[in-house]
Amino acid sequence: MKPSARRNRFPIFFLSLSFFIFLAFLYSEDLSCLLSQSILPSPSLQLADVQRPREREDGSYSEAQLRQRLNLQRVPFSIGKTEDGCNPFAGKWVKDEVFHPNYQEHECPYIQPQLTCKEHGRPDSDYQHWRWQPHGCSLPRFNATLMLETLRGKRMLYVGDSLNRGQYVSMICLLHRVIPQHAKSFETNGSLTVFTAKEYNSTIEFYWAPFLLESNSDDAVVHRVADRVVRANSLDKHARYWNGADIIVFNTYLWWMTGQDMKILRGSFESETKEIFPMETEAAYKMALDNMVRWIESNMDPLTTRVFFTSMSPTHEKSKVWGTEKEGNCYNETTPIMDPNYWGFSCRKNIMRLIGDVFSRMSVPITFLNITQLSLYRKDAHTAIYKKQWSPLTPEQLANPVSYADCVHWCLPGLQDTWNELLYAKLLYP
Repeated sequence: MKPSARRNRFPIFFLSLSFFIFLAFLYSEDLSCLLSQSILPSPSLQLADVQRPREREDGSYSEAQLRQRLNLQRVPFSIGKTEDGCNPFAGKWVKDEVFHPNYQEHECPYIQPQLTCKEHGRPDSDYQHWRWQPHGCSLPRFNATLMLETLRGKRMLYVGDSLNRGQYVSMICLLHRVIPQHAKSFETNGSLTVFTAKEYNSTIEFYWAPFLLESNSDDAVVHRVADRVVRANSLDKHARYWNGADIIVFNTYLWWMTGQDMKILRGSFESETKEIFPMETEAAYKMALDNMVRWIESNMDPLTTRVFFTSMSPTHEKSKVWGTEKEGNCYNETTPIMDPNYWGFSCRKNIMRLIGDVFSRMSVPITFLNITQLSLYRKDAHTAIYKKQWSPLTPEQLANPVSYADCVHWCLPGLQDTWNELLYAKLLYP
């Protein structure tokens, strides 16, 4: 080749390189999703050049059709328990400055002010940059378009307390960026909040029911009741709003942990004479699970619907539990716990065993999202003092931030995005 010919090719090369860099900047989210297949270990998705299939008569797609429609195919990989013992809920947290967080706090208008930690002054951001790495496998990178196609024509419903609401809001934040502004809506009516993806004919909803059963804490706004009372075997009051859901994500735990026996009501809250009797917490909790299971078996078709249950969300109220000498809690914690055997006092193993016992006797399958251990490591991920406060703080509280730190709820973006990455993996790669 003549030297002049080689010189003539250099401008073309640099012009092509510049054009590619421009495209990478313009479509950074899409490209990062593609590039992640080679950067992250053990990827679950890869590109495939396949023909787009025809959709079903009802406008939905099978899993295989979804992958073809989005130019995706499965590789030899299982996100659940495999022959080599891979378990998505057993692993460790690794720093990921490239792909985490999946979105920025200011980009998601749906996060309630009790969870917007950066807006309320949190100085560090490391809590946003941790990725859950299971032993022996990896979670598939969350693909918002694939998730929305999976939800096309469907109703997805989160049911439970404020921790489940945080997971619900996290899912909306993960999805809404790929939906045009005119094609989505968000509204709340009492206990039910509905996000609609209009072009997908899909809704993602949250229903407030902290005990699942009827209780005196059922008001979605005014529910901070110290003397909690639960009505026995009363799931139907709430469950009539759940009928017709294609995917349900349940949770219930924290509201049962009063430190005393639960107060159980026989009869109606409207009755002039109320019979209230104590019940040991574990027995009361089992009553709620049994009610939930009976409703699932009667109302959810295992061939067309999916049911998930999110396990206990831990708290980090006493720093001495994880080896810190000083008196404190989650306030000022900026790194995860790295001891793989750590187990705090906030999560009762007898409740975990109870859940396993109840679910093992079900005739309809339920997917258990065991987020407890991986969340126990994340003492750094709570909202602490960086949130909108329910009431003005006293001078004594302001002088001692540890005294009013919220070590129950989680900042967004953050840990609860990982809960949804696990849900996404189990939904698409069961």
